[in-house]
Amino acid sequence: MNIQHEALKKFSYQIEFALSNFTPHGKEISNYTNIVIGGMGGSGIGGRIVKNIFMNEFPIPVECVAEYSLPGYVNKNTLVILGSYSGNTEETLYLYEEVKERGCDMIILTGGGKLGAIATENNIKQYFLEPGFQPRMALGFSLTYLVQIFAEFLKKDVTETLKQIAADVKDTAPYEAEMTKAFELIKPKVAYKFVVVTDAFFESTGIRFAQQIQENAKHEAFVSVLPEANHNMIESYYGDLPSLFILVNSNSNDRVTARFEFLTNLLEVENHKVLNMSVSEFSLQSVYEMIHRLDWLSLYVADFRKVDSLNVPNIASLKEYLETV
Repeated sequence: MNIQHEALKKFSYQIEFALSNFTPHGKEISNYTNIVIGGMGGSGIGGRIVKNIFMNEFPIPVECVAEYSLPGYVNKNTLVILGSYSGNTEETLYLYEEVKERGCDMIILTGGGKLGAIATENNIKQYFLEPGFQPRMALGFSLTYLVQIFAEFLKKDVTETLKQIAADVKDTAPYEAEMTKAFELIKPKVAYKFVVVTDAFFESTGIRFAQQIQENAKHEAFVSVLPEANHNMIESYYGDLPSLFILVNSNSNDRVTARFEFLTNLLEVENHKVLNMSVSEFSLQSVYEMIHRLDWLSLYVADFRKVDSLNVPNIASLKEYLETV
């Protein structure tokens, strides 16, 4: 079996692992003025996703940082959550040093490495990510921990919902079949760049899909978000474009849904391929299932392009270069 396919089949296992190994952090949201989640790539996207999941009910600002340094407003009243699957991510280790200097409270999600050792040595609350996966194929661990961390702040019990999600995605066959059909629809234009159009609720899920297309399929993918993209990007949609459009709509706002409908009609007039991946209702379950569907689609694109979805030589070369400068 393809190694990446095998890893994706363990999405349910990852959710169950994080459920079994979660312990309450015991922190109160009233103790903080804001939360910052730091992490890169597959280790950082979970923060963006959990921010979107809870954005309509979380009482304090949440920001995600994929950088070497923290925003100026971060101080001792900020909770910083740092995530690195390997525990050795350069940017995240730089963030740790700044967090320590500014006296912030911390939570760490890692599979070990330097960050894991730091958490253990300094008695920092830590959630363990089981090693053995590529970071981009290990989202089930970090996202499920983050969902539980945020739910605890809100005094919500999401355990049964997460158990149900894990049970639903355990049988991957329906998702594979659905995305096989979706791939057949887009296959004639799969050589075109992917333009992923989302609403605000699914922005991070769209970013996740673009990242998976980029890393797994070695192919260009970009994200635009409605309604903002209707005030600028739509003016580039004239004539025959070398683009394949994936529309991901949560149907949370009727006015935004109307914009998706208009955009679909506009693009189809020029015979562009548009794949609609909407849901009837935005929920914790719909987020997990959308991520799982789109992950499968990214692997089918990679397989069709006959590229090595497992290895990332350009990223490896960059890391080698950075060690010399």
